Amino acid sequence: MSMLAFNIMQFFSSLNYQLLPLILNKARFNCKILTFFSNYLFNKKTKYLWNSFSSPLCNVEIGVGQGLALSPILSALYLSLIFHILEKCLKILKIPISILSFVNNGLFISQNKFFSVSNTNLFCSYNIISTLLIKFELVIEHRKTEVFHFSRKYGVFNPPPLDLTPLGGSVLFPKTIWRYLGFVFNQKLSFWSYIDFYVNKAISTIKCMKMLGNLSRGLISLQKRWLYRYCALPIVLYGF
Repeated sequence: MSMLAFNIMQFFSSLNYQLLPLILNKARFNCKILTFFSNYLFNKKTKYLWNSFSSPLCNVEIGVGQGLALSPILSALYLSLIFHILEKCLKILKIPISILSFVNNGLFISQNKFFSVSNTNLFCSYNIISTLLIKFELVIEHRKTEVFHFSRKYGVFNPPPLDLTPLGGSVLFPKTIWRYLGFVFNQKLSFWSYIDFYVNKAISTIKCMKMLGNLSRGLISLQKRWLYRYCALPIVLYGF
């Protein structure tokens, strides 16, 4: 199994206001919702503050505010049409690729016994998504693109690199340890790397707690218990 992870550059600040209502209409949203978002998105202005400096009001024609409640919803709707078109293209071209997406992080998954076939499928998928994103006025951040391979074979294996230079990317060399959305994977998918990472993080957190005391007075037992429960234990159990 092979995976190709990519990141959409400046996603929240690049959404096209002209396309969003069309996408919502294509998704058959109620006309009242279309009217609301048309009023919400257009004729927006902003200003920038820096210490005592205040800029004049500027027109905002693209982008949704990062951190706003509606931004993730609008972003997901904006990407839904792109991935719908992508899935149709992959189906027509008979490219066996699965797609996962989390906000602006995309993931292509290819399952094949041969690395060369997987790399070909990933390359074609990357080419299609790059073309689609450009049409929707979005761009992939090539330097954050990563490739990773899983294998059931025993011993060390050396999968070939994936050359994305014809598409504007770089030559991607598969990693032995891969971190994605807080999870740590190794090539055997045994999750020992994930366990080691967060156990070491929890131990480092506990060691740092010693600095909260001083030479004349350390931490009492109740304080140590609180620190362990609220700082160290969530790291081990939930990866915080």
